[in-house]
Amino acid sequence: TDLRLWDPLLAEMPEIRAIRFDKRGHGLSDEAGDYRIAALADDAVALIEHLNPGPVIFVGLSIGGMIAQSLAARRPDLLSAVVLSNTAVKMGGADSWAQRIAAIEGAGIASIADTIMERWFAAPFRARPELALWRNMVIRTSASGYIDACHALAATDLTETTRRLDLPVLVIAGDQDGSSPPDLVAATAALIPGATFETIADAGHLPCVEQPSAYAALLRGFIKEHAA
Repeated sequence: TDLRLWDPLLAEMPEIRAIRFDKRGHGLSDEAGDYRIAALADDAVALIEHLNPGPVIFVGLSIGGMIAQSLAARRPDLLSAVVLSNTAVKMGGADSWAQRIAAIEGAGIASIADTIMERWFAAPFRARPELALWRNMVIRTSASGYIDACHALAATDLTETTRRLDLPVLVIAGDQDGSSPPDLVAATAALIPGATFETIADAGHLPCVEQPSAYAALLRGFIKEHAA
C-alpha cells in the first residue's frame, strides 16, 4: 500500500495530528538498496527527528507493525506509545515468501493481486466497487520495492526484542485476516508485558479501511490515555 491506506481512518479522526509516509520503494518514496526492517525503522527515526513533534504514538500495520516493533526496541525515547496492527514478530516462512517473489518475478504483481485481495479483505468488502481502488494500488506498486519488502519480511524475527518492550502497546487484529490471522497477532501481544489486545469484527488485514469507525474508536481511547 501507500500512505492513502490511512485516508478512511483519518476522516474519522480530524482531531489528531497525523504524520504519514511511504516506506522505501512504495508510493512516492525512492527505492533504496538496504531493505532490512532495521533500516526501515531508521527511516522512521530520521523522519521523527526531522519533524521534531515530540514523542509520538507510532501506528504500524503489517510490515509497518514490524517497523514499529523495531523502532520501539531501538529508540523508545521517540515514542510515548505504539500500536501494532495486523502484524507479528514473524510473518510467514521463507518458502512462502520465496514463492511470492518467484511469482512476481515471473508474471508481475498483477498475477497475485486477486490472492492478495482475498487475504486482505473480508468477503463483503470484496463485493464492493471500491475493491478496484485497492487492487490497483497493489498492482501499481514498484515490483522491486514489493520484492524487497518480501525479502525483509522473510528475514525478520523480532521475538527477542519485542518481548522486552517497555512502553504502552495496543495490538489490533482483524477477525478475518488472511495475512496475519488473529491467533498469530494475539501471540505477539502475549509476548509484550502489559500489552492490550483487541480484535475488530468483520475485518481482514486492513481494518482501518474496512471498519474505520471501529478502528478509530480503539485508537481514540488509546491516544487519549497515552498522548504526550
